[in-house]
Amino acid sequence: MDSSLSLILGLWVGLLLDLWLADPYWLPHPIVGFGKLIDWGERQLNRGRFRLIAGAFFSIGLIALVFAVVFLLEQWMLSLNIALAVVLNAICVFFGIANEGLIREGKAVFEALSKKGLGAGRKQLSRIVGRETNQLDAQQIRTATLESMSENLSDGVIAPLFYFAFLGAPGIMAYKMVNTLDSMIGYRNYRYEQFGKTAAYVDDILNYIPARLTVLLIAAASLNLNAITYAIKYGHHHKSPNAGFPEAALAGILQCQFGGPNWYHGELVEKPYIGETERTIHEDDLRKTIWINHLATLLFCLIISIGWLIF
Repeated sequence: MDSSLSLILGLWVGLLLDLWLADPYWLPHPIVGFGKLIDWGERQLNRGRFRLIAGAFFSIGLIALVFAVVFLLEQWMLSLNIALAVVLNAICVFFGIANEGLIREGKAVFEALSKKGLGAGRKQLSRIVGRETNQLDAQQIRTATLESMSENLSDGVIAPLFYFAFLGAPGIMAYKMVNTLDSMIGYRNYRYEQFGKTAAYVDDILNYIPARLTVLLIAAASLNLNAITYAIKYGHHHKSPNAGFPEAALAGILQCQFGGPNWYHGELVEKPYIGETERTIHEDDLRKTIWINHLATLLFCLIISIGWLIF
């Protein structure tokens, strides 16, 4: 009972901290530490004939290390005082989810575009997307923002909470290591194709259920079955096995069109469209997306809490 209580309290305190603080620049973030560790290891090991094997051991080793360290820390805190375990869980949830931070970034893109013009909008968008932004028009900037927010709801909120629900603080932090590995070395290019293959594969596996769960949560939050209909029809219209599903769900709710060709690292990448209605994206679409993200997150936290109380 003490363990369940520490998880429930930690979950809601962490969620409130995210809503209040988002991702402040002044606060040291463990993901920055993850990134530095990955960067150091990649420079040391990504060479020679056995890069695939080296990358596999490196990625799995880091994931296991994070899980083990947080697990041992959690057990030690539980043995001392439940309040310490609550603090650890709250900190891990706060650092593990990224809902309010990206919502604020999305607002900033729309605001920069409307008040300062295309150049400012492109620059602000470049903070949250991997594609090149210097050729995007206003419609493409708004569309890219909403795409990023829908993807983030899945891998930045629902997926971390999913692993917190089943594995507690060790699970959410190990997932964040997986996510960080994929974002840094999970690319299909000469440098990372072999070394980062395992990291990319593990990320795809761990996001498979959360991406589809996100569709159901979007549908429930919006009370609109178009999210499910579009996810079934267009969810596979993406190079990622998972990212297309939350994008398609949001496109179904907003009755708009995502996807299409975009520039990445100087190369035009042809991508299929997600959705049927090609229309202009407005501020109302951003507000609706924000509302859906908050409601879906709240609903999932309620489900997790009830599940812990029952089981």
